[in-house]
Amino acid sequence: MRSHLLNDTTAEQYRRSVTEGVERVAAKLAATDRPFTGISVDALSPRIDEIDLDQPLHDTTAVLDELEDVYLRDAIYFHHPRYLAHLNCPVVIPAVLGEAVLSAVNSSLDTWDQSAGGTLIERKLIDWTTERIGLGPAADGVFTSGGTQSNLQALLLAREEAKTDSLAKLRIFASEVSHFSVKKSAKLLGLGQDAVVSIPVDHDKRMQTVALARELERCTEAGLVPMAVVATAGTTDFGSIDPLPEVAELCEQFGTWMHVDAAYGCGLLASLKHRDRISGIERADSVTVDYHKSFFQPVSSSAVLVRDAATLRHATYHAEYLNPRRMVEERIPNQVDKSLQTTRRFDALKLWMTLRTMGADGIGQLFDEVCDLAREGWKLIAADPRFDVVVEPSLSTLVFRYIPAAVTDPAEIDRANLYARKALFASGDAIVAGTKVGGRHYLKFTLLNPETQASDIAAVLDLIAGHAEQYLGESLDRAS
Repeated sequence: MRSHLLNDTTAEQYRRSVTEGVERVAAKLAATDRPFTGISVDALSPRIDEIDLDQPLHDTTAVLDELEDVYLRDAIYFHHPRYLAHLNCPVVIPAVLGEAVLSAVNSSLDTWDQSAGGTLIERKLIDWTTERIGLGPAADGVFTSGGTQSNLQALLLAREEAKTDSLAKLRIFASEVSHFSVKKSAKLLGLGQDAVVSIPVDHDKRMQTVALARELERCTEAGLVPMAVVATAGTTDFGSIDPLPEVAELCEQFGTWMHVDAAYGCGLLASLKHRDRISGIERADSVTVDYHKSFFQPVSSSAVLVRDAATLRHATYHAEYLNPRRMVEERIPNQVDKSLQTTRRFDALKLWMTLRTMGADGIGQLFDEVCDLAREGWKLIAADPRFDVVVEPSLSTLVFRYIPAAVTDPAEIDRANLYARKALFASGDAIVAGTKVGGRHYLKFTLLNPETQASDIAAVLDLIAGHAEQYLGESLDRAS
C-alpha cells in the first residue's frame, strides 16, 4: 500500500494519476451543454448505495470510471452560463492550479513549522485586503472556511470587546434580510437568537438607519448593551448594500462594534467601476470577505479582517505542543493565534496564484461584467409584463416573480412559481434559486458568470414562463 503514498518514489505515478483526472474533468467541461442532467435523488442514490467501500478497485482508471457514473456525469456545473441560482461562481484557472499545488504539498496553516512560506503568503494577502478596504495600519485578519465562520469570529471579538459580565444584556443589530449566520452566531456565542434585533429595510432592501438609531436608543435606555451592528454589503437574497457611512456614524455615536458582512460584495474591492458602492466599509471594526464568491475562487476561500489586530487575541489559546507563549516573544508567526481553526488548508495560495497571474484589475473586470449584466437583466424583466421584479440590482442579483395575466389568487401564483423552478431544475436546462418576499414565493437569478449573456437571461425567462403556464393550465384542467 505504500505505493499510494505521495513521495519521491511515487512522483511519476502522481503525475500520471493527476493528469488522467484532469483530462477527465477537462473533457467533461468541454462537453457540458447544460448545468445539470436533471437526475433525481431516487435515481442517483441506488448507484452510490450499491458501492461496497470495503472492496476497493485498486486501479485509478477504474475509480475514475466509477466516479463518472456517480458524480461527474450528474454534477451541477457552475461554469455553465445558465447556472443562475446561488452564490457559486465559475473559477479561474490560476486558482485551480493553486488548489492542485496546495493539496499535494498539504501545508497546514496553523503554525510556522508546518507552513513557513505559506504563513507569509497568507499574511501578505491579508495585508493586501485590509489595504483595499482601508482599515488602517493596525489591521489584521486570517483566512477562514467561509462567511459563516468569519461572521462568527467577528461577533466573538465584538462580544469580548463589549466588556460586560451579563451576556443577557448584549444585543446585535442586523437588517431583516441579513445572513442567517448572524442569528446562528448569536446562539453559538451563548446569546440566543433573541439577542439579534431585526432592523427593517427600505424599498431597496437596505437597512433603515432611522430605525437602527431608534433601536440603539431603546437598547441603551433599557440598560442593555449594543454589542454590534452588522451591516451587509451584498445581501444573499437581493445583493443590497446597507448605507455604510450612516451605519458607521451611529456605531461611533453609541460606541458599538461595526461589522460589515461583505461576503458577496467584496468583489467591489477590485472593481474598476463600482468601488464607490461600498464607501464607508473602511470605518468598520471587522469585515467578512468571501473570495469564493466574487473573486472567482474555488471553495473555500474566505477571511475575516479587523481594524485592530489586538482584538484577535480573543481567539488566541496557547498549547505547549503547538504554539507556546514563548513563540510570541521569539516573534514566530503562528496563524493559529488568530484563528478559530487549528489545522487549516493553505487556501490563500489560490488567491495568490490568481493575483500574480491576472492582477486585481482582472478580477475586478470580471465582477464588473456580472454587475453590468444584472442591470441589463433588470431592464429585461422590468419590461416584461409576465414578471414582477423586486428591486434594481446593487450587485448581480435579480429577484422576480411570474405573474400570469389570467390568475389573481396569490397562493396559486406562488404554486406556479414553485412549480416552474422545480420543473426547470428537473429539466437540467437551467438552474435558478428561490426566496420569499412579503411571505410570497419569488425566483432569483444570482449572476456570477461573466459568460452569461442577456440572451441567456431572456431564454430562461421564457422557460420559466412556459413551465408556469403549463402548471396553471393543468391546474385549471383539474379544477374543471
